[in-house]
Amino acid sequence: MRAALPTNPTRLVYLGTPDIAVPPLVELNKAGFEVVMVVTGEDKRRGRGSSTSHSPVKEKALELGLPVTHELSDLFDVEFDLGVVVAFGQIIPKNYLEQMPMLNLHFSLLPRWRGAAPVERSILAGDSTTGVSLMVVEEELDTGGVCASEEVEIGDQTGDQLRQNLVEVGSRMLVGALQEGLKVPVPQTGTPTYAHKISSKDLHLEWDQPIEELMNKIRLGGAWTTFRGARFKIWSASVASSLPEPVGTIIGDQVSGVNGSLQLIEVQAENRGRQSFDSWRSGARLTSEDRFV
Repeated sequence: MRAALPTNPTRLVYLGTPDIAVPPLVELNKAGFEVVMVVTGEDKRRGRGSSTSHSPVKEKALELGLPVTHELSDLFDVEFDLGVVVAFGQIIPKNYLEQMPMLNLHFSLLPRWRGAAPVERSILAGDSTTGVSLMVVEEELDTGGVCASEEVEIGDQTGDQLRQNLVEVGSRMLVGALQEGLKVPVPQTGTPTYAHKISSKDLHLEWDQPIEELMNKIRLGGAWTTFRGARFKIWSASVASSLPEPVGTIIGDQVSGVNGSLQLIEVQAENRGRQSFDSWRSGARLTSEDRFV
């Protein structure tokens, strides 16, 4: 049995690691909550030398004068009302959850997109909306009852833009939920979907796919195709009218697809920096045989 949630927590521990977990910590601190400990991922070694770098959350916690640890077991040495988890990156064992009430700020409307990459999966799937959920941490992945949630329109936002939007909404919602008094968690309903980590294959632009799916991959960032046998990234594009050419054919600044074409804006050839498509094309010396595959 998990530990019971407090109604009005004031003393918190915070568990988080990457950039996306920094704003909620800042907002909790600004709102006057007492963060008695921050638990974050281990320092990482830089290159081949002996120097290490802190996680973004550790950097911010030290800047705010908050105590930081890498050891989850240190939680047994402090008194607190509630643990707040945001992109911690580690499984919290059952024996902790039985003794320590914890809430997780998750960047989707559960039970859709449980797992590691909810923002990315919502864009790849072509969802029109997503959101944030404040849920009880349980032993099973992202299955806990939801104390608060808020819907967010996706529109044509890129992955970075949507992530920033969700963090801002989620940070505000988290602080408000704690200040107003935690509501009784509502069990998740509906069919769950799972947000598995994004692989390079997920970002491969296959030109026989609908233009909408290609644009979703490009908006996510890092989408790639192949040009003259080398990987070629497309960072920005827009939808244009159809071309009467086989898919992958390059005509001017457009590439033909099955139900339209893409007008390329920013690209990156292998071992090169990002540049405008026009700049790349002027030095590529394209022939009538060249195409993306």
